Amino acid sequence: MPVGLYLLFLLFGFTCHLASAFTFRYSSWFGERVGALISFLLRNTLGIPIWALGYYLAARVPSARLFPAMLVSTTLAWMLIIVGGVLILVALTAIRVRAARPTIHDSLVSWGIYGHIRHPIYLGTSFELIGLWLLFPITPVLTACFLGIIWILLQTWLEELDLLQRHPGYREYMQAVPRFIPRLR
Repeated sequence: MPVGLYLLFLLFGFTCHLASAFTFRYSSWFGERVGALISFLLRNTLGIPIWALGYYLAARVPSARLFPAMLVSTTLAWMLIIVGGVLILVALTAIRVRAARPTIHDSLVSWGIYGHIRHPIYLGTSFELIGLWLLFPITPVLTACFLGIIWILLQTWLEELDLLQRHPGYREYMQAVPRFIPRLR
């Protein structure tokens, strides 16, 4: 396997996943049903599986560990992965089908975890990426996780532009609810 192959999978997967940030545009160009289908297919059948494969391939690249495996780093890694997974599951429970198949008629979810942070799925994914790097502390995984964090920042920015077009109240929601880090009250 070529050493940089994982990068191709990551970048292609991230690019396909960005489709969810263009739901309004696809629906304007192709109609609501086709636009939602394009977002669904690009993100869920290409994007997520392909970037996940990219992470798997990054972990399989023969490379020296950047630090030795220790109980502290392994425990912290699993804690971050579990907390990230719980955040993702709680968020998916709140937004249900909107997560898999966004449409221009989705209602804005601003309760539950979404009443505290706007992007809990991406925050959870960030925790999982950091945990993944702690479990596999090699340069390819570090590179993949760094690219993943950059992609999350780009994805949230583009998604918010899309949500501003799809939801009249999204601007007020953005002002009231922080993007990633909840406010201490």
